[in-house]
Amino acid sequence: MKIIGVTGGIGSGKSTVSKILSSLGAKIIDADAIAHKVTEDSNVLTELSEKFGASIITAERKLDRERLASIVFEDTKELKELNNITHKYVAKKIIKEIEDIKAIGKNKIIVLDVPIPVKHGFLDVVDEVWVVVAEEQTRIKRVMKRSNVSYEEVQKRIKSQMSNDEYIKISDRVIENNEGLLELRRHIESLI
Repeated sequence: MKIIGVTGGIGSGKSTVSKILSSLGAKIIDADAIAHKVTEDSNVLTELSEKFGASIITAERKLDRERLASIVFEDTKELKELNNITHKYVAKKIIKEIEDIKAIGKNKIIVLDVPIPVKHGFLDVVDEVWVVVAEEQTRIKRVMKRSNVSYEEVQKRIKSQMSNDEYIKISDRVIENNEGLLELRRHIESLI
């Protein structure tokens, strides 16, 4: 069984790469989905509200993601604090899911779809790191279209993340995603 870590900045197309890999039989573990689930836990909510204030928790005791995003994407220190709180919970779930998939033994490839390539729960469990990169303007257009946010907001989010060069430094394979879906699929198939 091979574990491939797929990562890249917002709008690069890492989730699209993961979907293609899924269509080719890989089992996908989506760190963003796990992070959303983790933030429903009362212990995590308590830690987050202690750090970022009660205003990030709704009256229904749910995380106000927009409010939290407005805080963390304005200040890289705050983003780092958010990641320090959530990553430990996400890493634990990822490792558990890998163990469960291995126990079943059905899939030959497991893909970790992770936006932030952390050491524990990503780099220490994958066999290969695939980094998906795209030109900044392409990324901005993609995010604006899918998330209905402003150009400036997408730029802030891109600047809060690692640069393409930083991602490339940790990669075993680099996937340039500036062309269409068909070309991307062909490239993924050739890597498999």
